Amino acid sequence: MSIHATQAATRSEERAVPPIAPGPHAGEALWFLGFLVTVKCSAETTGGGVAVLEHLAARGAGSPLHVHRLEEEWFYVLEGELTLWVGGYVIDAPTGAFVYGPRGIAHTFIVRSERARFLLVTQPAGFEKFVRAIAEPAAERTMPPARTEPANMAALTAAAAAPASRSSDPRGC
Repeated sequence: MSIHATQAATRSEERAVPPIAPGPHAGEALWFLGFLVTVKCSAETTGGGVAVLEHLAARGAGSPLHVHRLEEEWFYVLEGELTLWVGGYVIDAPTGAFVYGPRGIAHTFIVRSERARFLLVTQPAGFEKFVRAIAEPAAERTMPPARTEPANMAALTAAAAAPASRSSDPRGC
């Protein structure tokens, strides 16, 4: 994928952030809570506007109940099926589904199909800093080895409280 300028930007079209067009296999690859997460764009590349994280995981992978204090969050399912719980609503999300989670509302999700691939988008950006604080670089662009232990809630809580990644509260409401 490439971007080509077709004309000079006028004063009203000038932007502080250039267009971003990562290819299908481009982006920082991380293993996070049983997911292969590929950072497609972040605070650094969007001037803080938005973060887009592609997730790939096997059945049963999911997130602890949490609340985003600073960001809106949405999911777009590219393949497979998720079940989300958002503020008391249970939402089945098959391929092609879109789910919006407002800031300040407790939510969680789990992969229900054999595997699922989805986009997780936060606005403004910043959630990716929390992911980086907990994740490890992916050894390869595949799902991580199966987890044998539950998530380390103390580490998640500490990372969520850190000034560089303060956005989520993994303890829920």
